[in-house]
Amino acid sequence: MQLTHLFVFSAVILTGAYFIYGKYVFKKFNINNNNLTPSHRLSDGVDYVPSKPIVVLGHHFASIAGAGPIVGPIIAITFGWVPAVIWILIGGIFFGAVHDLGSMVASLRNDGKSIGVIIQNTIGKKGKRLFILFSFSTLILIIAVFADIIAKTFVSNPGVASASILFIGLAVAFGFVTKLTGQRKTAFLVASILGVAIMYYFVYLGMQMPFVLDYQVWIYILLVYAFIASVTPVSMLLQPRDYLNSFLLYGLILAAIIGVFVANPTIAMDTDVHITDENLGYLFPVLFVTIACGAISGFHSLVASGTTSKQLDKESDAKVVGFGGMLIESFLAIISVGAVVVLTRSDYLSRLGEEGPVPLFADGLGTIISSMGVPESFAVGFVALTVSAFALTTLDTCTRLARFTLQEYFEDVEQPLGKKISQNRYVSTTVVVVLSVLLLGSGGFTTLWPIFGSANQLLAALALLTISVWLIKKKVNPTFVTIPMFFMFTVTLTSLGLFAWQNFQKDAYVLSIIAAILFVLSFALIFLAKKSLTKEIEVKEMA
Repeated sequence: MQLTHLFVFSAVILTGAYFIYGKYVFKKFNINNNNLTPSHRLSDGVDYVPSKPIVVLGHHFASIAGAGPIVGPIIAITFGWVPAVIWILIGGIFFGAVHDLGSMVASLRNDGKSIGVIIQNTIGKKGKRLFILFSFSTLILIIAVFADIIAKTFVSNPGVASASILFIGLAVAFGFVTKLTGQRKTAFLVASILGVAIMYYFVYLGMQMPFVLDYQVWIYILLVYAFIASVTPVSMLLQPRDYLNSFLLYGLILAAIIGVFVANPTIAMDTDVHITDENLGYLFPVLFVTIACGAISGFHSLVASGTTSKQLDKESDAKVVGFGGMLIESFLAIISVGAVVVLTRSDYLSRLGEEGPVPLFADGLGTIISSMGVPESFAVGFVALTVSAFALTTLDTCTRLARFTLQEYFEDVEQPLGKKISQNRYVSTTVVVVLSVLLLGSGGFTTLWPIFGSANQLLAALALLTISVWLIKKKVNPTFVTIPMFFMFTVTLTSLGLFAWQNFQKDAYVLSIIAAILFVLSFALIFLAKKSLTKEIEVKEMA
């Protein structure tokens, strides 16, 4: 089988899903442009900023992509590339796209607030506090994990560090120019073309002038940058950087497609399905937890209801940004699969163990892109830089999201400290950064990633639970949401149970306890949701 067949098949399925299943889902959520979006009603020039759909898509896609749809699928291929592809396509369409759009629309109808506040409005204040504590902890975990990944990448590849710094400067300049020109389409188009052209030149320039610092210094620089990105107006740094960086990923996807058609490589890996792996465990539930962002990710609900919903100009923009953005990410996950299935299974396993998923992806895709006549070393460097750029995007978006969730937790607390945290973005961001530094002191990527994977997918199940309750109270049949919800709870609770037991046997009691707490938390929120719905039914019966 040729790799072109896999790409064409996946593209047709995902595109068809947007227009066919997407139309059904859009109708279910009753998307209506007559509803004034929070970006207009609550416009403040900092977080609530009405923006063009292509700009919001750039921010949203850059934020949710990160390294997730690359790392997850490549590791999951351990169980076989066929089950990985099946779950990416089915999960992306019927689970992830519904999850992302649902989180976004529910937030639009609740003043652009996060899933935590939506839980308060539908389930109750206790539910909100439990969810926000959980999501805040997950975000701190993500900040620590990605700060570690990026710092190590900058140390091992100083050219990537230089290009990333140049990108930040370019983003500030682009944000300033577009603010001056306002909503004029021609000026925005010219600025976009020049901005993207300069960004691609910076890819080359960064590799020619490497910037060398040690790991610890990079950690502090990255967290200071994340602080600044969190407190500055979204249109000054976060939004333009994400918008411009999205063209890196679009370029990567386009180059991968053209490269595959030019090289026309054959899929060398066999189609065998492996039920177990001595390191990962069983195909169920590990495959569904590991692929994560390529099919469904709880982190997406935080982005959709945290930053993205505050920037949408009109409700219909949520279609392409929420539903469409997820399907684009699923195609990126297919590209990740394609980058390694050109290897035999034995070569894949040996290189995965020696090099890790990101270098394996960069080498595989870089080799394919080089068939277009691009020097292979430059192609590999470009792929590695793109992955790092999006990891950096995840870092700064997560810091802002963690600030939002912390402020929302304390917004109804009357104590002076609670008011200070809820109203002052500098104080709340300082708390986020300090906690991230403390967490980094307990371990790096390899220690924190397993907990992140389980927490992230539990977050998706809880977001689907929230959307389901919200729809039920709106008298909308939620079956298209509840089926994915039940499946994700089954996957997550099974995974957490196995994870807790395995770590208990290894005497890793801290990890085992954390897994047990997450397990109990999920049941507490399910109980509160059921209690909320039961109470509503009883009130209606009494009436």
